[in-house]
Amino acid sequence: MADPKDTLLRQLVTLQLIPRAPGRIATTVLQEKLAERGFEVNLRSLQRDLKERLSLQFPLICDESEKPFRWSFAAGTQISMPSLDTPTALTLHLAEEHLRTLLPASVADLLNPQFDAARQHLQALSSNHLASWANSVRALPNGKTLIPAPIDGQIWQQVSEALLHKQQIRIQYLSRNQGEVRPFHLHPTGLVSRYSISYLIARVEGYDNLRHFALHRIRSVETLDDKAITPADFDIDRYIQQGAFSMSSGETTRLIADIHPQLAWILRETPLSHEQSIEPIAESDWFRLEAVVPMDQETLWWIMGLGERIRVREPGEWVGEITKIIENILVMYGRN
Repeated sequence: MADPKDTLLRQLVTLQLIPRAPGRIATTVLQEKLAERGFEVNLRSLQRDLKERLSLQFPLICDESEKPFRWSFAAGTQISMPSLDTPTALTLHLAEEHLRTLLPASVADLLNPQFDAARQHLQALSSNHLASWANSVRALPNGKTLIPAPIDGQIWQQVSEALLHKQQIRIQYLSRNQGEVRPFHLHPTGLVSRYSISYLIARVEGYDNLRHFALHRIRSVETLDDKAITPADFDIDRYIQQGAFSMSSGETTRLIADIHPQLAWILRETPLSHEQSIEPIAESDWFRLEAVVPMDQETLWWIMGLGERIRVREPGEWVGEITKIIENILVMYGRN
């Protein structure tokens, strides 16, 4: 037997889905939209809800001139359904852009009415201190931000739905290394958004290792009926921590470098790592930095971006790599 609370909630959602006249919605469409919201109900039960319960309590109109029947609220009906409060509206408004890169397309689409309602709610409360908060705060990335790679909406929908429902897919993918479009049969395992690019983590059919596929380089997707076979012990957080997206071997190194006073100030406020020390250098206004950092390209690129404000002394491997890069730059700019 269905939980009475579930039945009541389903009926409330049903009412929310019914438009005011002259708008109409078919019973079968109502059934589909309820299913999208997690309410599985057969057509007979839904029709009974509408005719024997909801129509007796609310000014509903049923157009029986064609099947399936169409339902609407009487024109001009003022029905107050549960609505957003201001804190919830503020949270939805601030989270919308971030959530769209993380949620399956079908879920994000279902939230569109809530996102719209949140914006309208805040716009109608110009004197409310919470409503004005959305116009007073912003989160900025650290460093240069590239324009996000454009992703075809249909591609995003198919990939996210395949991951959500654990289905295998076939894709046509533009390989950056080979410069050509190649077919792949994939078992979707996860999604990661990194900087301006979103990646599908997947196992290629016939192989055991996981690979990354940039969504903007996927040219087409075919969703298969077969269920995706993914590693039973896969943990996306552990996978990332092991260096899957940082070109890291998981090793660390002790960075020793001389740094400019301004950089020393910044690193005291926002340390490079939990194991860090900054000490004055005798007879100099510079400082000696020592920190345990990942032995990866990302850290090396960060160091290179500091230019003349840092001189690396250890590890020797990085000193050699930086020296080689500087020599190549001098050659490029015509200085020997």
